[in-house]
Amino acid sequence: MYSKILALRFPEEIVDEPITVNLVRNFDLSFSILKATIYPRKEGFMVLELSGEKSAFQKGVRYLKDLGVKVESIGQDIRRDDEKCFQCGACTAVCPTGALHIKRPEMEVLFDKDRCVACELCVSACMARAMSVTFDKTLLS
Repeated sequence: MYSKILALRFPEEIVDEPITVNLVRNFDLSFSILKATIYPRKEGFMVLELSGEKSAFQKGVRYLKDLGVKVESIGQDIRRDDEKCFQCGACTAVCPTGALHIKRPEMEVLFDKDRCVACELCVSACMARAMSVTFDKTLLS
């Protein structure tokens, strides 16, 4: 079984298409959506883990690219600078996966890197600029 976390950027024309269903039906792939957004100008963005046989995976990625979807593999390095963090908790309010959460009663902000999907919401929410996310994005061929 081959599995990879991908970032998909959909042009406005295809955000209403059943693309993930087609990946399952036509290529026998399975997926787990980690984040999905349609932006104000109707462009779509999705982070998903796509799994299946390697040849089917490659055909599925080719299908996406042929539709005009920008496909990027995501390798991530998420860091929190504990010296900068002053435990305000602003990041916990925007974290969709609970990777950033408050330990009670200590009121300490904890970061579980394994739950993080690198959505970057914490970076913009952090007033102390303690969170940084760097991506190693390699376009799939």
